[in-house]
Amino acid sequence: MKSERVEQIRELLESALEPESLEVEDEGHLHVGHEGAKDGRGHFRVTVVSDFFNDMPMLARHRAIYTALGDLMQTDIHALAIDAVAGDEL
Repeated sequence: MKSERVEQIRELLESALEPESLEVEDEGHLHVGHEGAKDGRGHFRVTVVSDFFNDMPMLARHRAIYTALGDLMQTDIHALAIDAVAGDEL
């Protein structure tokens, strides 16, 4: 069963980036006992392939993802691993 947070992340990224491919993984189980996990926010990994990223440097891609996730970055996400691939890089 996917968590509500995973679904929220997926919906926000799909809406903002219209990805060809999107994977969202909850990696919280890898961080049990980690200091950052104590406040209840989660650890996630996203892999996004989108034409939105064409001609965009990696830092700008990450910023676009953070922008799409908005308040979740402050309220629900402690750590986010990002793989952002432009459609024209495939």
